[in-house]
Amino acid sequence: MPSLTVPSRIAVETAARELLSAPVEAARLRLQNPRELSDRIAMGRAIWRDLVIGFAAQLGELNLGFTQLAALYALADSGTMTVADLADTLGRSQSAASRLVDGLVKRQLIERNPDSEDRRVRTLTLTGRGQALLGLVDRARAQEFLSIVRPLPTAERAVVAMGVAALSTHAISRRGHLIKQRAR
Repeated sequence: MPSLTVPSRIAVETAARELLSAPVEAARLRLQNPRELSDRIAMGRAIWRDLVIGFAAQLGELNLGFTQLAALYALADSGTMTVADLADTLGRSQSAASRLVDGLVKRQLIERNPDSEDRRVRTLTLTGRGQALLGLVDRARAQEFLSIVRPLPTAERAVVAMGVAALSTHAISRRGHLIKQRAR
């Protein structure tokens, strides 16, 4: 069995300098300060703008509002919930959430079902059509993101992939809010 050698930190940094473009390498050295990271993120406004405009255009094509989409994602994450739960998750009144649900039921994206324990309560679930719509939105957003990342050199795409992995590892979504995991 061949032995595995782990490169030294200096060797990794040298290889990174050779693979990464000058702006990326310079950013790596300066972004230890959270304020500078915040400034760099603000400079990414053009990318954010393109992503948001693409997202808004897709929602327009689907004749779907942002809050409707948020409701579909909330139901996809929870499996089932009541209108009151959905209202709480979305930060809306119960009557606004009920009207939102009515529209999604008419479009056959969600369904209301009697609760098995209390027939007065209706639970909401995502339909197959709702799941398919979320899949369509997810694929389109991934393609939009990839269209921005693809032109980058291979090493810089790897840096983006590591950044996305770090963000998803250290933040989880719960009830629509990002929750930081505790340091181990």
